[in-house]
Amino acid sequence: MEPSPYGPFKYVPVNRRPKITWPGGARVALWVAPNIEYFALDEPLPGDAHERPGAGAHTPMVREWGARDYGNRVGVFRIMEVLERYGIRATVSLNSKVCDAFPEIIEDCLKLDWEFMGHCQGNMHRLSEIPPESEREYIHETMARIKAATGKQPAGWLGAGLAETWNTLDYLVEEGCLYVSDWVNDDQPYMMDIDGKPLVYLPYSFETNDSPAIGRKGYTPGEFERMIKDQFDVLYREGAESGRVMAICLHPFIIGQPHRIGALDRALDYICKHSGVWKATGSEIVNHYLKSGVTW
Repeated sequence: MEPSPYGPFKYVPVNRRPKITWPGGARVALWVAPNIEYFALDEPLPGDAHERPGAGAHTPMVREWGARDYGNRVGVFRIMEVLERYGIRATVSLNSKVCDAFPEIIEDCLKLDWEFMGHCQGNMHRLSEIPPESEREYIHETMARIKAATGKQPAGWLGAGLAETWNTLDYLVEEGCLYVSDWVNDDQPYMMDIDGKPLVYLPYSFETNDSPAIGRKGYTPGEFERMIKDQFDVLYREGAESGRVMAICLHPFIIGQPHRIGALDRALDYICKHSGVWKATGSEIVNHYLKSGVTW
């Protein structure tokens, strides 16, 4: 993709689009995306506010690493328990190194029939920071490892740190991706044109996301719960006219803490008591959108 002042998609304002109708006439497609990630003890890590490591940071950063390892040892299983209770199949944004480091997590995700999308190899390796000549193979290796571990080629991609280069979308199309979720600029899917080849943007959220909300801004679990409910209320009202995507984006080492998991439970209880909520995976949303004939 050549550098340009706007993205590889049309600007189509929300009040000038065809109507999206979700299955069963649902107003909202509920999409829950846990980020299951790998952090190495011998690499510098982000601090408490998730800022990038400073120059000269020393390892091992035991406390910072341990806080993240908690998510893979404990927190992710709390998320599984809550989502299963509400009949929600998640779409995991997966660091491929998790497949080797924590195969038990993959095993349990598969038992729940969760989906997977590529999320780089480790969470400290952002595409914008690796050598440009390595990016194509890096993405290919990420997707190939996830396919080998799960038995299915990932349909989508979310970059670590939501980072891309001018070449990322071309490489994702080469890998057969249906969708990408880095752009956080809409509440409905839309089409991308990658040198004449289609790619769908599936709405991810940097708002109803525990990392920026709790990790960076310091919101309490109750405030995060209120954010999710308020977000849902608006999308649900608007979805009566045209369907919306409600993304809830999670990190096991944050929301999976004992004092925070209840906020997720209560928010999902509130959402799932409404009629017209389609509990969907990423590929289900994208495939329905593509088959609807009302893409833009």
